[in-house]
Amino acid sequence: MAVRIQEQSFDLGAEIEKFAAGRRDAGAIVSFTGVVRDDADGQLDRMEIEHYPGMTERAIAAIEAEAVSRWNLTEALVIHRYGVLRPGERIMMVATASRHRMDAFAAAEFLMDYLKSRAPFWKKEFTKDGAEWVAAKEEDEAALSRW
Repeated sequence: MAVRIQEQSFDLGAEIEKFAAGRRDAGAIVSFTGVVRDDADGQLDRMEIEHYPGMTERAIAAIEAEAVSRWNLTEALVIHRYGVLRPGERIMMVATASRHRMDAFAAAEFLMDYLKSRAPFWKKEFTKDGAEWVAAKEEDEAALSRW
């Protein structure tokens, strides 16, 4: 199990290859990659993501441990970036491995929902008109409530 909070980008193909390499204990590997989306109709210049080192890693490691205990996972990986990110750049990745696909999919969705609504990151969007902190969205809260 691994949690990485990092400023630099990551190579999606290399991360999946490394995650899956030599794995004989899993029949399913699920991955999801989030990218910075421009909801401002082409106006988004960048997003800046802040976090508290140490606290963020511990919080995400705890939710990853919960996913492992709730579903039969053989491995899990969470990568989340911070710093300045531009539209289209990778912001995060979740990968799960389990003997069966249902556990891998459910655990990945659980982790993604948590990262979207509860992980201790603060996001600020910068457009041509100014800057604004990103507020929690009702649909993200609703998604988390199913767990």
